[in-house]
Amino acid sequence: MAGRIKIKLVRSTIGKKPYQRRTVKALGLGKINSSVEKEANPAILGMVKAVEHLVVVEEIK
Repeated sequence: MAGRIKIKLVRSTIGKKPYQRRTVKALGLGKINSSVEKEANPAILGMVKAVEHLVVVEEIK
């Protein structure tokens, strides 16, 4: 992926491990269905990979 990505939280962090909760918060996501746009750099992609079961990612053209 290159450019920007849209990250949307689709599952709750209730009952998840603390590092996953912190990662979701660090991405700027709070409530379910909240979304953010971020640059697709290795740091952000690694964070998304850690919580891929909680989020949906789209590439922005």
